[in-house]
Amino acid sequence: MQKITTKVFVWASIAFGIVGLLMVITTSPESDGPNVYLLKLLFTAVIVILVSFALTVAGRYFNNKS
Repeated sequence: MQKITTKVFVWASIAFGIVGLLMVITTSPESDGPNVYLLKLLFTAVIVILVSFALTVAGRYFNNKS
């Protein structure tokens, strides 16, 4: 399970970087704010990163306990 969560963490981090760059590139000075869809994707990537990081840390903690 730890290998799966590590892969999810890596892919979510890559997605976070890509979506973050798209938000910076596509937002113009005249617009009211960032694109709502990209903002939702960015927050989704953050949630996936945090959950997979927590699962990875928990997996390492429980592997050391046994």
